[in-house]
Amino acid sequence: MGALDAVAARVAGGATVEFRPSGSSMVPLIRSRQPVRVAPVDPARLEPGDIVLARVAGTVYLHLVSAVDPARRRVQISNNRGRVNGWTGHDRVFGICVAVDGTPRPGATDKTTAVP
Repeated sequence: MGALDAVAARVAGGATVEFRPSGSSMVPLIRSRQPVRVAPVDPARLEPGDIVLARVAGTVYLHLVSAVDPARRRVQISNNRGRVNGWTGHDRVFGICVAVDGTPRPGATDKTTAVP
């Protein structure tokens, strides 16, 4: 189990979690080890450009929603460099990034299911 799996489990359980993801696939939106805050999300409210914590093909990513398919209740997940990870069901989208380095992500809080 990787570090993001543990975070995903906490967010799926209803917690808002702050952590420092590593990697460069989301630069410049998120830099490696930059603090982020992720809250539980209502996947039906997601839009392209939202940053979510989701499982795609067995791996948990903190990546962008690149497309939505409401009829099939799924979203497409991609990094910020053009690589598409794939489609995943709403049941595998655990949370939405509501802040990066303390700066709120516009509109993200409106999509959470977390109780303030």
